Amino acid sequence: EVHLVESGGGLAQPGGSLRLSCAASGSLNGYSMAWLRQAPGKELEWISSINARGITTFYSDSVKGRFTISRDSAKNVLYLQMNNLRPEDTAMYYCALSTLWDPGALRRDHISVWGQGTQVTVSS
Repeated sequence: EVHLVESGGGLAQPGGSLRLSCAASGSLNGYSMAWLRQAPGKELEWISSINARGITTFYSDSVKGRFTISRDSAKNVLYLQMNNLRPEDTAMYYCALSTLWDPGALRRDHISVWGQGTQVTVSS
């Protein structure tokens, strides 16, 4: 089974940027990938998906235009570039893997593997 490890979280100022990485223990070929987040006291929120070929991406309205998902198939790494960060982006961020492709939000019951999460805090 593939294991996922996120990194790159930390403290950022409003308007700042961070880049999250999700490193896999094995090949990510053939898998669709996604980022989700959970803020304190709130439900888990899907924010972005990318298909297995890295061609098609989707974003939630809350991050569209500010975040960019990408993947490096040679390195087996998923990325999330986060720009123009806002305090409401503060959350634990998780990467996830699926053998299925959901146009739009990835269904939680379609997720096969989760990472352990990386904390992002946006504050001045």
